[in-house]
Amino acid sequence: MTDYKALRLDCTPCSEDITDLLAALLADIGFESFVPDASGLTAYVQENLYSPEALSCALEDFPIECSITTSVSKVEGKNWNEEWEKNYFKPIVVGGDVVIHSSFHTDVPQARYDIVVDPKMAFGTGHHYTTRLMLTSLLDMELTGKSVIDMGTGTGILAILCAMRGTHPVTGIEIDPGAWENAVENVALNRVEATMLLGDADSLEQLGPADVFLANINRNIILSDLHAYADALNPGGRMLLSGFYRADADIIISEAQKYGLIPSGIRSDNDWTVVSLSK
Repeated sequence: MTDYKALRLDCTPCSEDITDLLAALLADIGFESFVPDASGLTAYVQENLYSPEALSCALEDFPIECSITTSVSKVEGKNWNEEWEKNYFKPIVVGGDVVIHSSFHTDVPQARYDIVVDPKMAFGTGHHYTTRLMLTSLLDMELTGKSVIDMGTGTGILAILCAMRGTHPVTGIEIDPGAWENAVENVALNRVEATMLLGDADSLEQLGPADVFLANINRNIILSDLHAYADALNPGGRMLLSGFYRADADIIISEAQKYGLIPSGIRSDNDWTVVSLSK
């Protein structure tokens, strides 16, 4: 089992905006999972990826005025399903049509699409604003018969919903080996047809272009790889991008337009945003 570093950040004052922004900054330097509470945030990163220097740089220019104290501890590999069940992950209904729960949950609401996710340390349980925004946007789209690429698939939750809604083929790409293994497990749990690839944007070269392209990652990675995303989308196709704040949407749209991607909608929740584009 993989060992992790648990980073504790206590914030004075503390707010949801502060913990959300901390999570976004930490995601940029490799942190995978975040548990906010009333006084701050606990974030997890694989032990071999933890860098005190990168953490210091990430927090150095924090844009919201507050005091942040940090402490770090080692978390030995364990049954992460049990940890999520005890501490954080509860069944959730998104858009009235999607219920997301784990295999260990017993009291599960009913919905049209029932998605089982055992998240371990992968991102994407439906609890974060960006995941909910992406799911809601997918519910609004006609997907039957369309091909899909889900970049940075995490738990595979977006790819799984697409497969349930009649898309084919569905391909998820994940750079982290642990998250990739988790996505493969979750696809099997849901008995859907989807291929999960281990890799980064270079993996797109082995795939044909898709009708729908999804990326719920973060602003910096999206800006760096948008050219590859655009090449991986069929003419007339739709792209959904999230993992950033509303203030970042304009710069992402501006970059996307360089590659023939035209904005077709913006949706926000608590300042987190999804941008829809057409090619």
